[in-house]
Amino acid sequence: MSNMPLIPYATIIHVRDNCLCLHAQRAARALARRFDLALKPVGLTNQQFSLMMALNRPEPPPMGPVAKLLAMDRTTLTAALKPLSARGWVSIEPDPKDKRGKRLRLTAEGARTLSSAVPIWIDLHGEIEAGMQADPSILRRGMIEISA
Repeated sequence: MSNMPLIPYATIIHVRDNCLCLHAQRAARALARRFDLALKPVGLTNQQFSLMMALNRPEPPPMGPVAKLLAMDRTTLTAALKPLSARGWVSIEPDPKDKRGKRLRLTAEGARTLSSAVPIWIDLHGEIEAGMQADPSILRRGMIEISA
């Protein structure tokens, strides 16, 4: 233990107060808890809501672009799709253009579930933005810039 380098307390405080990663993680967890609670009556988590929104397109998207949009690897996306598929909200279909690939389709039942969740999302999203002291659009642009 005595050979362990001592990090000055001022450095610890600086990291605590300035680390973008730490504060993004804390904010993400806080937002996830709020949206999970709000979406629970329709049987969705915030992650499932975001995933189903990503599938709500005129043509079923391939897995790759969906994984990229959600910043997931394909294995994580596959795991996230399983409960949605089991509930009949999402279908995973062969890609007619690439037999090795899969396309992801929101089913009619999935679209109904998602439609019932959208007003909940709108209300909570508005409530969160209204309660912020900082301009939400500036924060959003910064997060988009970092995640691009």
